[in-house]
Amino acid sequence: MAVPQKDAKPGKTGGKEPQPLIIAKSPAEEQRLKLERLMRNPDKPVPIPERPKEWTPRAPPEFVRDVMGSSAGAGSGEFHVYRHLRRREYQRQDFLDRLSEKQNMDDEYLMKIEENQKAAEARTSKRRKKREKLKLKKQMAKKAKVESKKESDKEESSTSDNDSEEREAEDDAEVPSFVMGKR
Repeated sequence: MAVPQKDAKPGKTGGKEPQPLIIAKSPAEEQRLKLERLMRNPDKPVPIPERPKEWTPRAPPEFVRDVMGSSAGAGSGEFHVYRHLRRREYQRQDFLDRLSEKQNMDDEYLMKIEENQKAAEARTSKRRKKREKLKLKKQMAKKAKVESKKESDKEESSTSDNDSEEREAEDDAEVPSFVMGKR
């Protein structure tokens, strides 16, 4: 028989087990604890935060109603309005400068990658030509060797006929097969 718990809702069983509080003493231990918590339930989807949006300044107004002139008699509150407008404009200009600098760096990076690819292609094509040249040279040497072998076989067959005739003539002369007394 199950023992009813206090404050238990019908349809719910037990709830979470109480876990001891563990304080991480180093960043590595903190990361280990986070990984352990994630790996307790591998079926649960992991929340991956979205990348924060980059700050963009407000667009400059198309029509300025409160044009500040150099007339005398401007109130003391106008300075603060001017100061805020000036700060916003400087922020906008700094943002545009950073944006153009980033774009220039991206363009330079892409150009550098393209140059590296062209250089790598040039190197590989040069090495490819060298390999093909060596391969062709080996094939030519092999062909020449085979041809010279065929020619030497032809010459040997023609000379072997002459050699056999000379041997028969020598056999008739009865040359001693060994010589005694020479050292």
